[in-house]
Amino acid sequence: MAKGMREIKRQIKSTQNTKQITRAMEMVAAANLRRAQQAAEAARPYSDKLKEVVASIAAGSKGVKHPMLQTREVKKTAYLVITSDRGLAGGYNANVLRKAMTEIREKHQSPSEYAVFVIGRKGSNFFKKRNVEIVQEVTGLPDSPKFSDIKSIAASAVSNFEKGAYDQLFLVYNKFQNAISQIPTMVRLLPMEEVKGASTASYEYEPSAEGVLEVLLPKYAETIIYSAVLEGKASEFGARMTAMNSATKNATKMISSYTLAYNRARQAAITQEIAEIVSGANANA
Repeated sequence: MAKGMREIKRQIKSTQNTKQITRAMEMVAAANLRRAQQAAEAARPYSDKLKEVVASIAAGSKGVKHPMLQTREVKKTAYLVITSDRGLAGGYNANVLRKAMTEIREKHQSPSEYAVFVIGRKGSNFFKKRNVEIVQEVTGLPDSPKFSDIKSIAASAVSNFEKGAYDQLFLVYNKFQNAISQIPTMVRLLPMEEVKGASTASYEYEPSAEGVLEVLLPKYAETIIYSAVLEGKASEFGARMTAMNSATKNATKMISSYTLAYNRARQAAITQEIAEIVSGANANA
């Protein structure tokens, strides 16, 4: 009985230590979430406005041609998948990776039909285990990533599309809704889709509309990628905070269960001791 009680006490202590860790991780994630959410929300108006400006120039300038605006026969598709470097974030990584792999398996017959760019160690490990070739990857992003942290992979993905290495570029990431809701999202970044209701006002451009688009379009695409990274970071911290909160609650329930078991075992041990004492006293009477 004593041995069983010692084991229960060990389990209680171990679970209490785990609870302290998960509670601390929850608080860290909550602090990071506030900053990441602010960054993601601040980036949305800028990217939306840039898209509106580019669409307006393209819509108001007849005959403008640019590879990022032109739809062509799809022979090869690229995917830029955004994940995290660390786990313990619930289904954050699994959901977005499942979405990417489902699309790849349903739409492509062979590896020659698609290319994969990855941000985040979890995504990198996932694709490597499945022998999916990765064109370029970025890992080790800070909790508050700057544009310079993903500039190289964004520029590579966009320039390769411009050169015709592939005919479509999709972003796969978690769109932040709130701390408990992150939506696995896939959007076509290139070629740029027509924006409904885009202004068609006539302007004169210096040196030309084509020249302006030549500069703006790559910046637009790279900005959208960076905005998706910020959305992903906010989603990651929201998912981690929720997961750690759930783990903390489960630990609390386990501690209560172990404590109840310990008290019952202790009560049984006391009862047994009393019974033995009474029996000994009766035997000596």
